[in-house]
Amino acid sequence: MNPVSTRDTCITYFHDSDISGIALPTRFTFPFYYQPHPLSVIAAAQLQQYLHTQTDLDHHFGLEENLNEPAIGKMFGVLVVQDSAGRLGYLSAFSGKLAGTNDHPEFVPPVFDMLTEDSFFLKEQLIINSVNEQVDAIASDTNYLELKLRLEQLSAEAQKEIAAFKAELKANKADRKSLREKQISQSNEEQATFEALMIRHSLHDKHRLNLLIKKWDELLLDVKLDIARYEGRIEALKTERKERSAALQQQLFEQYVFLNQYGNEKSLQDIFSDTYFGKPPAGAGECAAPKLLQYAFLHGYKPLAMAEFWWGVSPLSEIRKHQQFYPACTGKCKPILEHMLEGIPLDENLLLHNPGAGKKLDIVYEDDNFIVVNKPAELLSVPGIQIQDSVYSRLKASLAGIEPLIIHRLDMATSGLLVVAKTKAAHQHIQRQFLKRTVVKRYTALLSKVIAEEEIEINLPLRGDPDNRPRQLVCFEHGKKATTLCQVVQRNETTTKVHFWPHTGRTHQLRMHAAHEQGLNAPIVGDELYGTPAERLYLHASYLEFEHPVTKEILRFEVAEDF
Repeated sequence: MNPVSTRDTCITYFHDSDISGIALPTRFTFPFYYQPHPLSVIAAAQLQQYLHTQTDLDHHFGLEENLNEPAIGKMFGVLVVQDSAGRLGYLSAFSGKLAGTNDHPEFVPPVFDMLTEDSFFLKEQLIINSVNEQVDAIASDTNYLELKLRLEQLSAEAQKEIAAFKAELKANKADRKSLREKQISQSNEEQATFEALMIRHSLHDKHRLNLLIKKWDELLLDVKLDIARYEGRIEALKTERKERSAALQQQLFEQYVFLNQYGNEKSLQDIFSDTYFGKPPAGAGECAAPKLLQYAFLHGYKPLAMAEFWWGVSPLSEIRKHQQFYPACTGKCKPILEHMLEGIPLDENLLLHNPGAGKKLDIVYEDDNFIVVNKPAELLSVPGIQIQDSVYSRLKASLAGIEPLIIHRLDMATSGLLVVAKTKAAHQHIQRQFLKRTVVKRYTALLSKVIAEEEIEINLPLRGDPDNRPRQLVCFEHGKKATTLCQVVQRNETTTKVHFWPHTGRTHQLRMHAAHEQGLNAPIVGDELYGTPAERLYLHASYLEFEHPVTKEILRFEVAEDF
């Protein structure tokens, strides 16, 4: 980095000329929704310049072609601080590890370095790896594999022979039935003798079957016992591995101890004990923000502002854009930062604001069964945890005792057509159409790039991001099917206007399919989750077509977008 710095403390001081005229922030950045303070922007730009020119990190970010290493993007953070002499500078950090190590002099160290030579983590990891190797060795043992194959073959032979014998017994039973049916009138004594003979034949057949089953059970048992000796060792090793891993994880949780401005310490386990799951998620404490604050508190620096940005290629599942700023994650960082930022005045949480306040809710159509509205951007469809103002609450207030029944929803930031039932029968009928996917929905969006295709079908399965809700992930293993048809309407100099027809209705489906690299790789303009903020999200539900629940007439509604 070019500015004067003292690398023994990892702080990079600003040149006065770089920050001349910039007022200090009066409150610290609210980590989960923010626009970076100008000082954070300068710090981030200087760090990005260093990353652009560095040659010593030995990490392939995917910005240059390198077929020998997998490309891995990384989240970086900067923390603007003031030292005891009043000088302004910033600290730098990365989330997780970089090039497989925590030791990079340009960046603050981790809260706890598990990779230190001769650390308990590395020692225990060696033991766990040894257990893994033993499991693999037994699982691939030639005798064990031959025994499993032998058991499979014997089981097949047993099933075949027993099935053939049962077929023979079934034929014998049919013969006995036929003989009984052909019996002519006999004395009681002769009849009893005949029936006793039939019973003896039946019992003999059953005895032979039992002997056959016993023979095979004994043969199979010998092989199963031999296999069980191997699998018992495998299970014992797996149990040992599980117990060692759990103990190691718990020990790690206790080593991660986080400070706040008062010098109060809390371990990772203590911090997450009151959360829903009661324990830290994987990777908690390794993100950039906790590292930065920990270093600042340890060295007497006053935190002023922070920002985090992505550097490199996007992960396959997430949407992360090179050099773009992102908020701290909620799943891993929120409980930690609530402790670390205790007593520090924060910027206002804009997530608690109601941007839909005062925006008009237009009625497009209404009868005794349902109502169609044109929802303005930034108005909730239903009440949220913090904000009650919504399409539902406004309709409930205006419908004079009628309970509005929400059938489908639009994202808060999305504008456009929304149908709400006024009766249970209408709700069930129209909802059934949505479930059967017979409702025609068309959206209009403005994409942040010019795309070449005229028409494209996007199939990317989606699921929620448990560590960073409400963001979604592309997941081919656990995601739900999501299909969108996109058609270009108009190309502009730097944007493209498109129509979307979603064939499924997953959360953030159109936003994800637009932004993801395997989709259109062109975030919707104004998408602050998956793209960059603007005055609004340029996504509008412009067309809706469905069957009237009473008259069965096909109804079509269209409201043009205002962009």
